[in-house]
Amino acid sequence: MYLIAIQLIAAIVLLLWAVRMVRTAVERAYSPQLKRLLAHADSSRISAAGAGTLMAIALQSSTAVAALAASFAAGGLMEGATGLALMLGAYFGSAIIASVLSFDLTLLTPPLIIVGGLLFLRGNSRQTKQLGRLILGVAFVLLSLEMVSQATAPWRGSSLFEAAIGYLQGDLWTSFFVAALITWISYSSVATILVIITFGSAGVIPFEVAAAFVLGANLGGTLIAVGMTRGADVRARRMALGALALRGGAALICLAAFQVLHGYLGALPGTVGQQASLLHIGFNAAVLLLGLPLTGPLARATERFVAEAVVPGDFNVARMRTPALQADNQTNPDLALASVTRELLRMSETVEVMLQPIMEIYQSADKAASRRVKTLELDVNQANREIKLFLTRLKWDAMTPAQTRRASDLINFAIGLEQAGDIITKQMLKLADQKFERRLSFSPQGWQELTDLHARVLENMQLAANVLVSEDTESARELVAEKEEINSMERSSMSQHFARLRAGNSTSMQTSDLHLETIHALRRINSLLSGIGYSILSDNGELLRSKLVNAP
Repeated sequence: MYLIAIQLIAAIVLLLWAVRMVRTAVERAYSPQLKRLLAHADSSRISAAGAGTLMAIALQSSTAVAALAASFAAGGLMEGATGLALMLGAYFGSAIIASVLSFDLTLLTPPLIIVGGLLFLRGNSRQTKQLGRLILGVAFVLLSLEMVSQATAPWRGSSLFEAAIGYLQGDLWTSFFVAALITWISYSSVATILVIITFGSAGVIPFEVAAAFVLGANLGGTLIAVGMTRGADVRARRMALGALALRGGAALICLAAFQVLHGYLGALPGTVGQQASLLHIGFNAAVLLLGLPLTGPLARATERFVAEAVVPGDFNVARMRTPALQADNQTNPDLALASVTRELLRMSETVEVMLQPIMEIYQSADKAASRRVKTLELDVNQANREIKLFLTRLKWDAMTPAQTRRASDLINFAIGLEQAGDIITKQMLKLADQKFERRLSFSPQGWQELTDLHARVLENMQLAANVLVSEDTESARELVAEKEEINSMERSSMSQHFARLRAGNSTSMQTSDLHLETIHALRRINSLLSGIGYSILSDNGELLRSKLVNAP
């Protein structure tokens, strides 16, 4: 029994990792397209629901869609009703993908592993490698489900297991809340639903228990979003709580109704696993169709009952955090450098929050969002000053060469982040104001070039943070290679822009200066971020002393 439990736990861990593997591959390969889709989701609630469905299918995760929607809502770039519609669509999309993956596709596992492995190991481009990662993730999902089925086979006929299932069958509310808790802990409703369907298909659980598990997993999925936004902006919290009220409330109502109508639902076609799959899709489809008209009233209700935590004029990020740079840490160089790294990571995240809404500000000229970005710049500047002062007070003479190199790298990265913040507030926000005051619009091709470049720089900002913490040379090489890719994107955009000018495109002529200055600003921000990559490679002796031919 012990070995069977170990095998089942291993299968579930593999499933969680595989689902995450697919999601990260899609995010890394198609992040610009997903963010463009999210940015255009506010035209109507129906389009928002459709965008949420497509994104959840692509990412195999409603949680990932909820995180993106929460970031847009926190920046004031998505209304509460639109965000709710998007999340309802995402829940329906995750139900579709869970049902598709639950089919018996074991014959596809070996070829998927071969194709995915070859693409990932032999691919020359980032897109090809991430496509291979995606295919491998799908293969591992199928493999993990097969392992779950094999692990549960010996349980059938076990008196102890049958007694436990009998208890759950007689107490569906316990089944419901256990599934909600497991989903919340695992951070993946798709993985939980797949395990439930696999249990049902294997004949391990009856339909009554499977139905309670499915409804509980739906409640747990909404609890994930609530927990994820607990410390976020109030608009993100409102959106998550609205989704909890709609989907979580519907799950509670459905379980109560199920106890009365389970005789009719038991007549659904197929195995218990297929019945659970149909229930999951039908539940989320019903929540989507019946919930869309309620998103407006519910969004207004959350605004009334979920108040602002702080007064906007008194908002001060620095005052709300626990300082990382403690004077007591200065006596130990390793501890001091670790403290600075932690503070730099927070500083990097702040700059990322500043950069994220810039393209939407270009479109909407949202003054409130601009003020929030400028407020965050003050925090970045303060962090830069504190880091430099903290490091200069260390006893450099007593430090090892490796420690002094690391300290210098950290100072340079802090300066780079501060300069990146200046570019965002002093250049890009001014360009956004100019665009609004002159009532200009970019050409469709030019706007796509800008948004693609912006999304790529945001990805590199996350990569730079990883390099900062891990000091991994492979990641540092990728960051440096990304600098060349961004430079190439800048040259390509300039070339295409000049081609539009030669063709007499009046829109491009009017926005020429704005377009060129924006791509130049984004390229400069990326160059500042890549500095940490060059530092790590230089410290490890992996950079040439000069790029000049026949350099001494």
